Amino acid sequence: MFRRTVPGFSCSASPRQTHRRPLSLEINCRVIVWVLKRSIGLSLFIPIAAFATEAATPGDEFVDIKSVDPSIVIDLRYATPNNVTHRALYPPGAPALVRARVADRLVLVQKYLQKKKCGLKIWDAYRPASAQHQLWQATQNGSYVADPNGARGSMHLRGVAVDATLVDEAGRELAMPTEFDNFTSAALINYHGNDPVVRLNLNLLQKAMAHGGFYGLRTEWWHFCAPDWKRYPQVPELKIEATKTSPAL
Repeated sequence: MFRRTVPGFSCSASPRQTHRRPLSLEINCRVIVWVLKRSIGLSLFIPIAAFATEAATPGDEFVDIKSVDPSIVIDLRYATPNNVTHRALYPPGAPALVRARVADRLVLVQKYLQKKKCGLKIWDAYRPASAQHQLWQATQNGSYVADPNGARGSMHLRGVAVDATLVDEAGRELAMPTEFDNFTSAALINYHGNDPVVRLNLNLLQKAMAHGGFYGLRTEWWHFCAPDWKRYPQVPELKIEATKTSPAL
């Protein structure tokens, strides 16, 4: 006697229930079931494995800048009302996050600046989509704030951009063309003013960031982006907790 057919499933050509089946039909049935199970298993396994591999690529993870180089000063303006929207867009104590490879570039910049007896201050790093939408609503100016519905979006959502300035050894900001979030022609990356100190400071900031491989934005002297930004997708929201330095996707 061969095994009976599983209730509700029949491999026989006839819809009639039978108690015995030829050997060839029994083998064919088993092969079909094995192939089905194999196909379903692979279709479920492959996407999960691919996602896990992509997420685990070294250098793609988000890190807290302060944990990588504690000497870099952090002053996230969007965690306070001191920005163009006049309200906090980030939770209090939010960390300044970037991709790990971007953080390594910032370390190079900081070492370069420390030889000049100054250092970096970070005004913004990773920016969630919710904050980007609020900034867009407040400005509606694509020359300064990326349209969240645009094709490329903001580099901040990818974790590859920072807004930065210089501080001296005591942590005091050096003179620059404008304040942060000054969305006027005075904030252009090419300084047209007459203050030699401002010109010198801006030139030093640009040279230091270029030393780390960053490039600037024409309309904002404080904005710098990593050259390999295309390899990183936008991440609309990270699970950020102010007491932790290891955010999760």
